[in-house]
Amino acid sequence: MAEPAQESDPIRVPDHDLDDLISTVAKLVTESRKQGETLVRLTDDVLPSGDDEGSGEAGDGGGSVAALAAAEPGGPQEGPASIFILALDGTAYAEELAALTSWVHDLLLPVYGREITTGRPWCQQWQEHPEAVARLHALWLAWQQLTDVEAGLTGPSTWHRDHLDPALLQLRTADGPFGACTTSPTRPNHRLLASPEPAGA
Repeated sequence: MAEPAQESDPIRVPDHDLDDLISTVAKLVTESRKQGETLVRLTDDVLPSGDDEGSGEAGDGGGSVAALAAAEPGGPQEGPASIFILALDGTAYAEELAALTSWVHDLLLPVYGREITTGRPWCQQWQEHPEAVARLHALWLAWQQLTDVEAGLTGPSTWHRDHLDPALLQLRTADGPFGACTTSPTRPNHRLLASPEPAGA
């Protein structure tokens, strides 16, 4: 006859390992939620447009979240639309640029702007520089993800290290997209540099 199982001492996990475990679980929960949202979007894209009239969520004020749902009308979509600003056009682009501009002017520049110098130029008309728009939008998307509570305690640090520092280094270098723009706060300047011509068509 088998002996009844004996209770063993509870397993103790060191606090530093527990923090890592909590962070890992939080990341998994976040990824799971994002996959669920993606599945919902994909399902919505497959449904005929007449089935869900008026069921869309109105102005959630989420900037790039609004871009996720901003599929242009007029034909079936081949998969989910990109949330990257360069993939948007028309009204969707204008709305995303307006939301990005608010973030750049209200948070990024007041906190991380630093002084304008010849080695660190800036352009007040940055919205007219496609590279700047692309880099700042990517930075903003990463900020939204990595400053969310579900990103864990190291999310903001990861954003600074992996996204903010490299983006500002590229944007504000003397040969970056603002290289011909303002290099002195007392002499504002804006000029778009010419891009290389594509190979002959």
